Amino acid sequence: MANGLTYIRSTSTSEATKQLASTLAPYLRPGDVIMLEGDLGAGKTQFVQGVAAGLGTRAQVTSPTFNILLQYVDGRMPISHFDLYRLDESDQLYDVGYFECIDGDSDGVTFVEWGGKFPNDMPCDYLEIAITVDSEGGRKIRAHAYGVRARQLLCVWANDSKSRLMKMSGGSIR
Repeated sequence: MANGLTYIRSTSTSEATKQLASTLAPYLRPGDVIMLEGDLGAGKTQFVQGVAAGLGTRAQVTSPTFNILLQYVDGRMPISHFDLYRLDESDQLYDVGYFECIDGDSDGVTFVEWGGKFPNDMPCDYLEIAITVDSEGGRKIRAHAYGVRARQLLCVWANDSKSRLMKMSGGSIR
């Protein structure tokens, strides 16, 4: 079980989720990997939309469910957005360029939805964003750092007063 740093925040609308995500954008660097977990419709793509807006991406950010990978290159930094939901075998990750994006040498940031399907193929250093939906439709966003860079990223993001992230005691979410 990995230990690390965990912060949480609740949002009540999709716009609030996007706004929270946009506060992460200034702190991202090329090579950063963000793993997104949550049920279908939880708001994973909305989170990516918020970050993309914060990075100045003007393209319409959509779910890559049927494409597996969508890339956006018109912002401050390129975004690679994977959705691994439809993949069945970890060998398929080679075919979609997954490892080229998460190896740390990428010139942009990589978002991976459903990365938990392939736990042995997760990078060593990533920020996990887990989104759950409550009975009223609100979201609980939990951010957990795995690795040194992810911890640095989460610390600076949490210290941004606009993020309004709250430290969670106990650390690990796995």
